[in-house]
Amino acid sequence: MSPLLEVLGISTRLGLTSFGGPIAHLGYYREEYVVRRRWLDEAQYADLVALCQFLPGPASTQVSIAIGIMRAGPLGGVAAWLGFTLPSAVAMLAFAYGVQSLGVADAGWLHGLKVVAVAVVTQAVWGMARSLTPDRQRVSLAIVAAIVALASRTAGAQVLVIVVAGLVGWIILPAAAVAATTAMRIPIGRGLAVGSLALFFVLLVGLPIARQAAPSHGLEVFDSFYRAGSLVFGGGHVVLPLLQAEVVPTGWVTNAEFIAGYGAAQAVPGPLFTFAAYLGAVMREPPNGVAGGLLALAAIFLPAFLLVIGALPFWGLLRKRTAFQSALRGINAAVVGLLLAALYDPVWSSAVKSHGDFGLALVAFALLMFWRLPPWLVVAIAAAGGSIIAAVA
Repeated sequence: MSPLLEVLGISTRLGLTSFGGPIAHLGYYREEYVVRRRWLDEAQYADLVALCQFLPGPASTQVSIAIGIMRAGPLGGVAAWLGFTLPSAVAMLAFAYGVQSLGVADAGWLHGLKVVAVAVVTQAVWGMARSLTPDRQRVSLAIVAAIVALASRTAGAQVLVIVVAGLVGWIILPAAAVAATTAMRIPIGRGLAVGSLALFFVLLVGLPIARQAAPSHGLEVFDSFYRAGSLVFGGGHVVLPLLQAEVVPTGWVTNAEFIAGYGAAQAVPGPLFTFAAYLGAVMREPPNGVAGGLLALAAIFLPAFLLVIGALPFWGLLRKRTAFQSALRGINAAVVGLLLAALYDPVWSSAVKSHGDFGLALVAFALLMFWRLPPWLVVAIAAAGGSIIAAVA
């Protein structure tokens, strides 16, 4: 079997079975690629994980792309992304069509999906806060970020928070020197890497200008989702506030649709960023449906490709720069604050409307945190609980 098909087959199997979110995905990768197949050693794998956590974008998907590139070149990265992403993207598109065609916007089980999002985001905030804000400086930075995000519910304010947090981290959060690791063979030339980084920044700056010069819904969608994929650090749940600021205030998607889709995304394997496919499909104006879902999906993942291709050849040098690590510490603390703000608005404010909702959220949180049930099972339980609450209300 050719390396390209091998990468596609393995990543597809992982895309169909990898439940549990980004941290769980990294565990699946390690078992498959390091322990079982020995495509890379522990130190090399740790280096790839560190790189993808440093870059903005969906970290677990970027690790998959990087491993695919190392195994089968740039096309191997595409194959790894397709296999890992398409199963959950198809599931989210199907959910979008179900919500629209069946007219279940007010169904009790759908409200249960909104409530389970409260538990999921609370768990994410709790876990990230413990690891990313371990001292007073970073706790304070997270709180300030949350206050600013709540005071100004715009994508621009959130970007500004991330930039300022990076500068603050660079100044006040010193990082330790990094030890050397085994060198990796990177099948990407530095010319391609520089071109990829240049394209990343050209699109990041040029798309907002283009949407003002030649307004169209398709261009606006591509710009909004590209920017969300470009500026979210930590991946996974952290994309929630950025996407909400782009699609709800503009009227593309209602807040209820947004939270329900986010809840449903917890029940499917693969990357949470495929939530973008659902959002693109349920939008009010074309391109929507499958075309809108694929457009949003391509836009939110494109930065991940460009950044991984651009950074891989230079990571050996970049990782030794303590200034970059310090900035990343500040950014990660701000990310906790942004997610905390999103937990309050829109997640909590749109889902918890009664004592029953609050009780269901507590049950879902306990099942996730203390009973350690898989997220898809907790989602199913919350959907059933939402139906019961609606029936007795």
